[in-house]
Amino acid sequence: MGSAEEDYNFVFKVVLIGESGVGKTNLLSRFTRNEFNHDSRTTIGVEFSTRTLLLGEAAVKAQIWDTAGLERYRAITSAYYRGAVGALVVFDITKHQTYDVVDRWLKELYDHAEASIVVMLVGNKTDLAQAREVPMEEAKMFADNNGLLFVETSALDSTNVEEAFETILKEIFYKVQKQKQRSSQSNTVSLGSESPASTAPAQAERRPCCVAL
Repeated sequence: MGSAEEDYNFVFKVVLIGESGVGKTNLLSRFTRNEFNHDSRTTIGVEFSTRTLLLGEAAVKAQIWDTAGLERYRAITSAYYRGAVGALVVFDITKHQTYDVVDRWLKELYDHAEASIVVMLVGNKTDLAQAREVPMEEAKMFADNNGLLFVETSALDSTNVEEAFETILKEIFYKVQKQKQRSSQSNTVSLGSESPASTAPAQAERRPCCVAL
């Protein structure tokens, strides 16, 4: 196997959104580098890290994007959301205010992202359970009512971080596989003389990387 291009079958862009200070950057660094930084200084800009996982037979490269402080300026642009197939909406279980604005984040997400995007609600900082302000049942019910995946995590002690990203990536992968099956079924009917190389599934597997902001 030669080029890095061959080392994975799919690239999935997943965005992290939510209020400043809820732990998005540490969720990203815990998942992609297994690191946690106690210095909670806000980075300005947009950054992303990648990690490749094996889902069944397929190697999936997760490209996780972090707003890195832009949320306080409300400067997140449509370019940030463009091409995203998954989103983690993160709140801090010890600060009810970060949970209260989840609705607003979801609205912004759905305004800019594809309707088919897979969304997970993440209650972070379970290591501070004694300071909890958002009951787990309340957040879980909100997620169920809005068709979102749900998990509580701790980027500090690693609880459920791996599971959160794996769950959303599996869900995205499942959706992509279903789309491929559907389009290959319809291709046999509708493509006629068009060559298989131009069909949608082939393009979906090798989507070019990110858009420059």
